[in-house]
Amino acid sequence: MRFTFNKHDKLKSQKAIEQLFAEGQSISAYPLRMVYLKNDDALKVGVSVSKRYFKKAVDRNRIKRLLREGYRLNKTMLIDNNIDHCTLMILYISKDMPDFKLVDAKIKTLLSKFKDQIVKS
Repeated sequence: MRFTFNKHDKLKSQKAIEQLFAEGQSISAYPLRMVYLKNDDALKVGVSVSKRYFKKAVDRNRIKRLLREGYRLNKTMLIDNNIDHCTLMILYISKDMPDFKLVDAKIKTLLSKFKDQIVKS
């Protein structure tokens, strides 16, 4: 298993993002929130940080790098359970600057909640 986050894994389509927020469901593991939507496409993931809480782009970009890295290292939780037809958006909703340990732990919690939610439905 390769721990990669390639171009084809990234959520970039504006149409898909609008549909995700209009029709998707969400789960939370504070300070993270995930909006997801089942679809026929491959597993696509996007990350976002609010400009309201982090005015400087440097801070937003750092948090987004941490979120992508946390997802990259833990995406095997989804792939091992054959969850591959979803669109995900991971949002950072706190005002505090996180460290990698916190992000990694919360990504694991979030993905396990997501896995349980998908298996139930």
